[in-house]
Amino acid sequence: MKNLSHLFEKNRVWAASIKERDPEFFSDLSKQQAPEILWIGCSDSRVPANQIIDLPPGEVFVHRNIANVVVHTDLNCLSVIHFAVDVLKVKHIIICGHYDCGGIRAAMEDMELGLIDNWLRHIKDVGRFHAEKLAVLDGQEKQDLLCELNVLEQVRNVSNTTIVKNARKNGAELSIHGWVYSIKNGILKDLCIDNTSCEES
Repeated sequence: MKNLSHLFEKNRVWAASIKERDPEFFSDLSKQQAPEILWIGCSDSRVPANQIIDLPPGEVFVHRNIANVVVHTDLNCLSVIHFAVDVLKVKHIIICGHYDCGGIRAAMEDMELGLIDNWLRHIKDVGRFHAEKLAVLDGQEKQDLLCELNVLEQVRNVSNTTIVKNARKNGAELSIHGWVYSIKNGILKDLCIDNTSCEES
C-alpha cells in the first residue's frame, strides 16, 4: 500500500509559506475560533467552503455530508448546528449545494448504491414534494432545479430545528441563507436571501 508521505511534505511547505507571510498566523489561530458563519455543504471534494468564499481558516465553521442534507434525526448535523449557534454564536448559517451533485443525480436516476440509498431518500422526497415543477423539465435543467429545491428544503429544515427556533426566541441575530455553487465557473447563486423567517410548510 502506498503511503502518504508526500502529503506531509506538502503540509510542511504550506505551513512554512504561511509563516513566511505572517509569522504570527498559527499562534493567533490557535487561541480561539470565533467564526460568524456556519457552512452546511456537500462532501464533494470540489466544493471547499473556505476557498469558495475566499476566507482564511478560523472564519467558517463547516459541516459537510452527501448532498448537504439536514435531517431532524441526524445527531451529527444537529450537534454541529447546536455548537455553532449556542456556543460560537454564529450570525449566519449557509446551506450550500452545488450543480452536478452526484447525490442529486443518483436520487434522480434511482440508482441502487447500497447504504447511501437510505440517505438519498431525503432528496427523493424533495423531488416528490415538487413533482409538478420537475415534470416539465428534463436532463440538466431538471437536475439543476432539484439541486436548488433541495437547498431550499434544507433551509426550511434548519429554520425549523429547535436550536434555531430557541435561539431566535432568545433574541439571537441569526440569518439563514440558501446558496448553490457552480463547479463549472466557480460562481455562487443566492436562492434564499437573508432567510430569517422560513416557516414550516
